Amino acid sequence: MDLEPDLLDTVSIDAPWELVEAFSTTPRWKPSDVAKSCGMIVERLKAHGVPVTVHRPKLYLSIPFSAEVRAGGRTMKAKPPAYSTDCRDGLEAELVYVPAAISQSISTLFDKSQDPELSSAERIRGKIVISEGFSFPGKILEFEQKGAVGVIAVNPGKDAHWGICTSIWGTPELDDLPRKPGIPVAAVPKADGEALIAMAEKGEKATLFTTMEEGWYEQPVPEVTIEGTDGTGDFVLLHGHYDSWDVGVGDNATGDATLLEVARVLAAKPGALKRGVKIVWWPGHSTGRYAGSTWYADHFAIELDEHCVAQVNCDSPGCRWASMFKDVSWMSETEGYCQDVIKAVADLPAEGERPHRAGDYSFNNIGLSSFFMLSSTMPDELRAEKGYYVVGGCGGNIAWHTEHDLMEIADRDNLLRDIKVYLAAVVGIANAKVLPFDWRATAADFAATLARYQTAAGGHFELTRANEALASFAAALDGFYGALDSLAPERSNAVIMRLARILVPINFTRGPRFRHDPALPIPPLPDLALCTELGGLDEWSRGFAQNQLVRGQNRVVAALREATRLVEAARA
Repeated sequence: MDLEPDLLDTVSIDAPWELVEAFSTTPRWKPSDVAKSCGMIVERLKAHGVPVTVHRPKLYLSIPFSAEVRAGGRTMKAKPPAYSTDCRDGLEAELVYVPAAISQSISTLFDKSQDPELSSAERIRGKIVISEGFSFPGKILEFEQKGAVGVIAVNPGKDAHWGICTSIWGTPELDDLPRKPGIPVAAVPKADGEALIAMAEKGEKATLFTTMEEGWYEQPVPEVTIEGTDGTGDFVLLHGHYDSWDVGVGDNATGDATLLEVARVLAAKPGALKRGVKIVWWPGHSTGRYAGSTWYADHFAIELDEHCVAQVNCDSPGCRWASMFKDVSWMSETEGYCQDVIKAVADLPAEGERPHRAGDYSFNNIGLSSFFMLSSTMPDELRAEKGYYVVGGCGGNIAWHTEHDLMEIADRDNLLRDIKVYLAAVVGIANAKVLPFDWRATAADFAATLARYQTAAGGHFELTRANEALASFAAALDGFYGALDSLAPERSNAVIMRLARILVPINFTRGPRFRHDPALPIPPLPDLALCTELGGLDEWSRGFAQNQLVRGQNRVVAALREATRLVEAARA
């Protein structure tokens, strides 16, 4: 890890903690409040002598205000997710209960989990569906497509959680608009949900109310650029969202403070970086399904494609009781590096997982090696002891996406530790002689995925061509990494960056480069994931699936062969 020995010693908790305290009394979900909070970030950057550019894009956002459910003579307060339709005059319909399992792991939090037999179109058409879980887009999209006129999500605790229910990633394209939700959606706490489920089982009706605003809003995007000294223009992108639900201390005032302190430390050490670092704060994360980071990915796509060596997301660091690094997001090629950084800085082991189709991972279609989203978290044992359920941030605190995400959720010592982890990770990449990403780990993951898919497909489809292409690539990689010491660093770095542009898209996207896949779970090597469904299809449907897999395998094989030629040419 190439890091100036004294750089971590310059990190202070004072400036970041002051921003966390300021944000703890500043709601940041209405567009006017978001703009105000951007000014607070910019003011502090300038006070520390950090140059900052403020972009002012127009983003399409959905602003939720209030919701309620009236049923059985009761009025129940609820929370509408962003992109619910406005239904302030009320929608009355019969309730229908579709049971669902509550996720026990962050790795399955965004998956659909309802009972397929009880979610048939015949059963739910024309009704308001009530189902356990959060109002995530996959669930809402399926219910709407099957004819539901509204959805009520039963959250697992005493509070309802804000969220966003569209599957559209960022500001929609014209072609995306048919997927824009067209029904009202609301979330209710567990107790009210159980009462509504009992009413549904009696065939009773409910009236659902939602109050929303939707449209184009100018939202500022502050960007700090710390120049590198190598003259290439290459850089690391460090980023996180500064809009939040209500005041959002753990999600994401602590992340905003982390970015502020990293910017302060690096700006105070001009000339300390070989490659540059760009630090950007996003609006539109909560009300636009990552609209800010998507805008940046779109409008700086070519610069990112040609010069970004990695993107690093910062969400929910430094929270209460977050004493371990578990379920940390990282792509396979970055895993060893991330574990080394966390061990060196925090003296803790780290376990990671494949990044979800969530957070501000708006750069997969460009093909950027990526790591971190959520960082430190509380141990599973402590979560169980407290009776908490799985959430998507705040270090595991169930204040996530509620009005209770207040100052008590932040922890000074944990935040100081996590700031140092982020700083070390970014500077280590910026100053690395050779980029510290090991594509052999990715090749090994591909091999495991292909083996799993082949087992599932049985005799219905053969992945022989993909396996042969992967074997050639793995052999070329072994030669490449074995010869790194004899290769010019510039040549090695060009290969490592280019491999990301080739391999990240085939592992994390279905659509073409520079377009954004829906905000729905994407399995490894998604063009081949249909292998897992072949055995359950009838013969008529299986033929179409096999044809789809032929095309999918072509994409994977072509990418692996291109990667192999690239690696072999580096040693020629």
